[in-house]
Amino acid sequence: MAKIGVIGSGTWGTAIAILLNNNGHQVDLWSAIPEEIEEMGRTRRHKNLPEVVLADSIRCTADLPEAMNDKDLLVLSVPSVFVRSTARRMREFCRDGQIIVDVAKGIEEETLSMMTTIIKEEIPQCEPAVLSGPSHAEEVSRGLPTTCVAGSRKKAVAEYIQSLFMSPVFRVYTSPDVLGIEIGAALKNVVALAAGIADGLGYGDNTKAALITRGIAEIARLGKAMGGKYETFSGLTGIGDLIVTCASMHSRNRRAGILIGKGYSMEEAMKEVKMVVEGVYSAKAAIALSKKYQVPMPIVEQVNDVLFNGKTAKEAVQDLMLRDKRIEHSDLPWEE
Repeated sequence: MAKIGVIGSGTWGTAIAILLNNNGHQVDLWSAIPEEIEEMGRTRRHKNLPEVVLADSIRCTADLPEAMNDKDLLVLSVPSVFVRSTARRMREFCRDGQIIVDVAKGIEEETLSMMTTIIKEEIPQCEPAVLSGPSHAEEVSRGLPTTCVAGSRKKAVAEYIQSLFMSPVFRVYTSPDVLGIEIGAALKNVVALAAGIADGLGYGDNTKAALITRGIAEIARLGKAMGGKYETFSGLTGIGDLIVTCASMHSRNRRAGILIGKGYSMEEAMKEVKMVVEGVYSAKAAIALSKKYQVPMPIVEQVNDVLFNGKTAKEAVQDLMLRDKRIEHSDLPWEE
């Protein structure tokens, strides 16, 4: 049995707490909002996971030192926009060598930094890692079979995380490609916004398939330019996570996109979804990375124009369809 602190009690943090508790570990679940975590402790329910009851053995707390003290593992599950500020709060309570598993998916807009980079900057004494893959909280919390990847530059760290999370309903692979995992995790949210917009416009499965396949092509091009590995983008944390985020109504990014496709503004869509829509925050960072590494990302570009530049969704789709003619894979040879 391990002692684990889950820092962040959103739907994903709560689902992870349930999973780890069911695996026989001692789990503390922390929230920055005392009223929220007090209610969860009293009712043993999360308002956005109505079918799930928290076991009495999961301790709910608003005391950060208590949630972190004497833990074998910490899981950082706050939204990506709060990772830096939360990590900064955690620094003074974090022991040397503490493994911190990030499960937030995003890119910091101001610095273009990935989440594990931010964590290491704010908590130099820690050992950051990542857990990612096609894993909606609504399904993990109910014990539906799910597969993810534990990423760390150190094999022993990835294998330790794997050992804690593995269960009959949660299979975990390991990978040293932390950067590739984080790029895929962040950028799939932007493509999922595009998929949702297409759904909101009333387009069909052909459109969805095109966005998923061309979306992973954009993600992989940028990821390889940044130093990620192609195998990562063809795996669970690349195409796997992209498929589930573009196809499922559990995806807040897809739901926000649907509303935008129906004519809602970005602000109205985020308000309606009632949860943090990570793709909105990653979209600007993604286009900045596209320019920095000189990698064309037409889907990401059109999403940015719709979100921030007043372009209509129909205009964006038309511009994507009417781009200059291209070969699909430029490195494949032709017969003479």
